[in-house]
Amino acid sequence: MQTQLFIDGRFVPSLSGETLATLNPHDNSTIAEVSMAGHADVDRAVAAAQAAFPKWSRMAGAERGLLLLKLADAIEANADRLARLESMDTGHPIRDTRNLDVPRTAATFRYFGGMADKFEGSVIPVEQGFLNYLTREPVGVVGQVVPWNFPLMFTSWKMAPALAAGNCIVMKPAELTPLSSLAIAELMAEVGFPAGVVNILPGLGHVAGQYIAEHPGIAKIAFTGSTAVGRKVVQASSGNLKKVQLELGGKGANIVFADANIDAVVQGSAFAIFHNQGQACIAGSRMIVHESIADEVLEKFIALSRTIRIGDPLDPATEMGPLTSRQHRDRVLSYVDVAREQGGRVLSGGKSPDSASLANGCYVEPTIVEAKPTDRVAQEEVFGPFMTVTTFKTDDEALAIANGTEYGLGAGLWTRDLQRAHLVAREIHSGMVWVNCYKRVSPGSPFGGVGASGYGREMGFEAMREYTQAKSIWVNVDAQIPPYFPR
Repeated sequence: MQTQLFIDGRFVPSLSGETLATLNPHDNSTIAEVSMAGHADVDRAVAAAQAAFPKWSRMAGAERGLLLLKLADAIEANADRLARLESMDTGHPIRDTRNLDVPRTAATFRYFGGMADKFEGSVIPVEQGFLNYLTREPVGVVGQVVPWNFPLMFTSWKMAPALAAGNCIVMKPAELTPLSSLAIAELMAEVGFPAGVVNILPGLGHVAGQYIAEHPGIAKIAFTGSTAVGRKVVQASSGNLKKVQLELGGKGANIVFADANIDAVVQGSAFAIFHNQGQACIAGSRMIVHESIADEVLEKFIALSRTIRIGDPLDPATEMGPLTSRQHRDRVLSYVDVAREQGGRVLSGGKSPDSASLANGCYVEPTIVEAKPTDRVAQEEVFGPFMTVTTFKTDDEALAIANGTEYGLGAGLWTRDLQRAHLVAREIHSGMVWVNCYKRVSPGSPFGGVGASGYGREMGFEAMREYTQAKSIWVNVDAQIPPYFPR
């Protein structure tokens, strides 16, 4: 297990010698002490990235892509080790890290490995006698900040397009969950990535993260995290007007129309809110259900929620593990009191499990709360296994409720009516909409939000555009240019 900073192709201690304890949220035992980066460590990482950039950016796209493909193979070869590490560090059930997190990570590196030599410029029709063509160039050294909820997967989402486009990276994983990002750095060194191309610096957000956002040697900052911190990143980036990409909070609307397949709704909505203990920016945390079927939907949904197996994330039978930290568990549980204070009704859950074997961990039962659309629990991102339920009468009312928050990341709707599906999907204020499903992602499909959920896109060709700059080149082929100052 690597626990030091990864700078210029080597694992090294922080210059200060300071460390961070990373904890297992199942029982709050210490997994490891990890080196903690400070300003001086960021400086040397940026210097290493700047030195590596000219050669890396000029390398043929196919060569960069081949390294990404080798990395994808190495991730699959080390799948069990990575899955166990991610489960210990985050609390994700091992069944999810094995079947979702690790395969998605490998798939993303493989997708962008294939794209590295296929991202094209264009020729633009202009006036007679001139050739105008557009090239796309890497921005340079990119700062990236990865969140704690899906650290392994988000490492690939951030790194893969940036590297495919020819950039070099200074990445800060979340202080709570740095281990899988460091494991990826280890594999990158093994498969032959040049020194300095990728640098990974565990550290505190308000120290290392803030300095990365401010650093004049970094040309772009890509941040995934809370909306409050995202606003601080924008402010910090203004010094050198660096390019900014933000994937922030969400409050996903999950609309259930009267003609929906109720069994599919129950299964899909459970995945939408209880997968990864609800710690997902795109979680379907607001069920907006037609009043005519609300009782039936809730009866089945609550019954399912009470059968979810909560336990040790390393147990293959576990369906829901702990939240990633004790502090976050307490924050999620505090919203139960907020709901009751505002007249909400707790339909199920709302507490930690009674099991003695889970008493030292960061566990919360699947929680379902009946609330008004304007209640805090229906407006603020709880980021846990906590779903609010609201009913509606008309399609217009459902849309008004869905669009009634500052967020706009992900949303879902359930209906058999194809016309309604397209119309509602068009009108929802959200970067992503799922119809008769929820939380589907693919390396080729753009991922990102609008409003307080941020701007810019991960994944697909949109991500390659995020990590490049357009250059317009004009060539006088055969035009006769009249003199501007005739003599």
